[in-house]
Amino acid sequence: MTMEFRFGIVAGLAPHAGVWTALARRAEDLGYSTLLTPDTLGTLPPVPALTAAATVTTTLRVGTFVLAAPYRNPRQLAWELAGLDFLSGGRLEVGVGTGRAAARKDAEFLGVPYGTGAERVAAAAALIREVRAAFAGSGGFSGAVQRQGPRVLLAVRGARTVSLAAEEADIVTLATQPEATEKDAGEIVAALRERAGDRFDQIEIGSNLMQIGDEPPAWTPPGFTPLSPDAIATVRGSHREMADTLLRRRDELGISYVTLAGSSAETFAPVVELLNGR
Repeated sequence: MTMEFRFGIVAGLAPHAGVWTALARRAEDLGYSTLLTPDTLGTLPPVPALTAAATVTTTLRVGTFVLAAPYRNPRQLAWELAGLDFLSGGRLEVGVGTGRAAARKDAEFLGVPYGTGAERVAAAAALIREVRAAFAGSGGFSGAVQRQGPRVLLAVRGARTVSLAAEEADIVTLATQPEATEKDAGEIVAALRERAGDRFDQIEIGSNLMQIGDEPPAWTPPGFTPLSPDAIATVRGSHREMADTLLRRRDELGISYVTLAGSSAETFAPVVELLNGR
């Protein structure tokens, strides 16, 4: 089944609150579907940041990209997310992950164990269970709008996260390295298809763009070099050519949910206009 395109921007910093809320309103005006926040100690805390964004928008969905399950109290976080769903009018999507490369240092700073790979996947599964229970009204607060539970996004790369996503995810984002090729992405999608079986067609597949055009954006770390044309994290050429690349990737890989840095939102907006609703 071919899903319609959706586009999201990922942002986690602003010089002051007015800029942050203006970013959310601008994303909505440009036709983006979602505003997503990372979960790092160097960026805005996801729940308050997304709450502020939700209160100044009306159709923009908000989501975490992604919550680091290893150093979160799942039941407490699920309660907070249910409150965010209430304040957003049911526009919350919950992204969950097992922790990016630097998450171990964050866990050490917070004084909690990071765990083995298997333990971190188990923590992600536990967080998903607690979120769905909280949204259904389990525990104290029962004000979540999406009582059936929010759409759950899972960041996947290896066999363990693919298996969890096949069972639990509504959305999958391919957590590949920036230089990963379309072939690499296709291998993850193929593994997900095999594991998910009949459920595969219900799963929305996404990927994150790190480079729009020929030059890397200013936010990339020192030493980052321009990506090769066949890297899954880039699109090149005119707006029409970028749109055609994304159409082909949807046909070949099933990728219909495209995310990118908030700093590229204006640059990429013409492509969003070409593909929204298709």
